Amino acid sequence: MARDASADHAGHRERLRKRFLRAGGDALADYELLELLLFMALPRRDAKPLAKRLIKHFGGFADVIGASVKQLREVDGAGDAVITAIKTVEAASHRALRERVLGKPVLSSWQALLDYCKVSMQHNPTEQFRILFLDRRNVLIADEIQQSGTVDHTPVYPREVVRRALELGASAVILVHNHRRRLASYAKNRLFSMICEEANLA
Repeated sequence: MARDASADHAGHRERLRKRFLRAGGDALADYELLELLLFMALPRRDAKPLAKRLIKHFGGFADVIGASVKQLREVDGAGDAVITAIKTVEAASHRALRERVLGKPVLSSWQALLDYCKVSMQHNPTEQFRILFLDRRNVLIADEIQQSGTVDHTPVYPREVVRRALELGASAVILVHNHRRRLASYAKNRLFSMICEEANLA
C-alpha cells in the first residue's frame, strides 16, 4: 500500500513537471506552481497540502514569494528548506529585473525600471526611500536604499542624497518612495525643493 502511494506521488510530480514544460507557468494554478517549486525543498513529501496552505494564508503566489521569513514561519510545515526555496525565487526575480536596468539608459528601459521598483518594494511592510543614480547619459549607475522607516513614515535627509550623488559622480537622481497605497512615486515637491537647495550649495 505504501509502495502504491509512493508511486502515485512520484507520478503526480512527473505529470506536473511535464505539464509545466509543455505549456508553461500560465497553465498551472497558483498552488500548482508553488507546489512545483516546493518539490526541490520536499523531495519525499507531498508538497500539495503545504502549497495550498501557503496560498490560502497569503492570498496568492506573489504574496507567498514576497512574504518575510518571519511570516512564512507562521505557516505549519514551512521549515528552513521551504523558506529558502521561496526566498531564492524572490531574490532571483529581483536580480533578473535589476540586470535589465542597471547600466542601461533609463529612458529606453523605463517600463523595466518601473517593474524593478515595483517588485523590489511592493511587499515591504515598511516605507523605504530609494535613490536611483544616473550618469550624464541617463544610464543607471547605482540603486540604493537610503532609509527604511516605519509602516507609514520614513526619514529623508536631502544633504545625504546630494553627498552620495557627488560621491558616485551622478548627474541626475530618481527618488522612489513606496507608500502603503501607492507602490512607487516621486518625492513630494517640498522634499524635491530641499534637495535642489542642497545641490546648489554643494
